[in-house]
Amino acid sequence: MDNSQKFAQLGIAVMLLGGVIALIGLFPSVIGLEASQGVGVLQVLTILVGFSILIGGAYIFVQATYYPDKRHNLAQKIGVRLSMTGLVLAAAIGLADVLGFGSNSPLIGQRPALGPWQTAGLVSCFVIASLGLLIFVLLGDSTPDEPHDPDDTIRL
Repeated sequence: MDNSQKFAQLGIAVMLLGGVIALIGLFPSVIGLEASQGVGVLQVLTILVGFSILIGGAYIFVQATYYPDKRHNLAQKIGVRLSMTGLVLAAAIGLADVLGFGSNSPLIGQRPALGPWQTAGLVSCFVIASLGLLIFVLLGDSTPDEPHDPDDTIRL
């Protein structure tokens, strides 16, 4: 088994781990935790970490499977940056009330909750991150790189 197959398997394992963590964040009763009213900070953090690990594992898998030993072209670099931007915006939107710039700042003794606008923003940012991954996959050049021949260089 060569290195690209090992990295592809690692990418699948990381994706699975991220999916399980995100699933636990979305449905805490899966592991026996009692769900409270609304969606809290710990739940949002778990969802964010799970989805970030899922996206990272997908990048590892795609790189190892479709583009081993290949340089990334401009479209792929844009796709990676779009994904990372989506994840950072998702974190900012999901934790807006905790960080102090949200519209539902909790009062003393209350816990912050995820509102409908935050939920829509969080899902939209996850879609943006997934779109970046899709751009990375579809717009990459899968033709093999030609080895550099030192005799072909122009000498002055």
